[in-house]
Amino acid sequence: MDFKQLNAFVTISKLHSFTGAADTLGYAQSTITNQIKLLEEELGVKLFERIGKNVTMTHEGKRLLPYAKQMIKLSHEIKNAAFSDEKPTGTLTIGAAESLCVIRLPEILKEYRKLYPEVEVSLKFGSCADFRHYLKNNIIDVAFSLGTKIDSEDFISEVEFDEEMVLLAYPGHRLIGKDKIFPKDIENEPLILTEMGCSYRAAFENILNEYNIKPNLVLETGSVQAIKQFTMSGLGITLLPKVAVKDELESGRMVALNWAGPEFGIISQILYHKDKWISPALNAFLKLSKEIIGKNIQ
Repeated sequence: MDFKQLNAFVTISKLHSFTGAADTLGYAQSTITNQIKLLEEELGVKLFERIGKNVTMTHEGKRLLPYAKQMIKLSHEIKNAAFSDEKPTGTLTIGAAESLCVIRLPEILKEYRKLYPEVEVSLKFGSCADFRHYLKNNIIDVAFSLGTKIDSEDFISEVEFDEEMVLLAYPGHRLIGKDKIFPKDIENEPLILTEMGCSYRAAFENILNEYNIKPNLVLETGSVQAIKQFTMSGLGITLLPKVAVKDELESGRMVALNWAGPEFGIISQILYHKDKWISPALNAFLKLSKEIIGKNIQ
């Protein structure tokens, strides 16, 4: 067997398609088919079943998959060791929560672009649940997550810190100045929240549910900028990371309420899969992120 055969095997397992694998790897479909045929003949087992247009992995194929991934990973590491002075190039795919794209990520990407202009950065938005899938299936190189902690032996958390959340209102709101705001105080308050699937929205709603309070949702959107604008216009109150509203709080356009309810338990993380090859581009991103975030949260 060779690495081209293993790479074809892993790609088909991910895409469930010989045609898709051929397009992804830049081969003719007949080449991919022949690579798998040779691999099956050498191993003496059937790796895929093709019935109509459906491609499914056999039991033997599922047993081979983790070994194939490990061998490909080791081949990358051998190349990396041989060319340790390699300058970061290629593509870096980052999975990011939308809210982080207007908070911490711009500064990191601006500096990264300046230092490593030959790396093409691709962003893929998602939630914590999405990132688990993306990392396990090598759809992204690294996840920049904001939400409840992603804790799994499959992932390495390179950067991890508590993210301060604030309950926000517009100037003049009736709850401003109240010493302590408990869940009961916002029972009938119009709420402007992020979309379903957002971890800190889920954490907020779980707290309200614990107090038997039904959220009075008037608007939901995935755009943090839109949430801020609607809140400042007086449509309702919202929950956002404090770092996302730093300018609005300092200028008085938004006011933080004195939340005294349970902690939201939100953290920011930068994660990658434990079996991921740490390319020069990824290694540079991890180091730069740790440096900039460490400086900003001191």
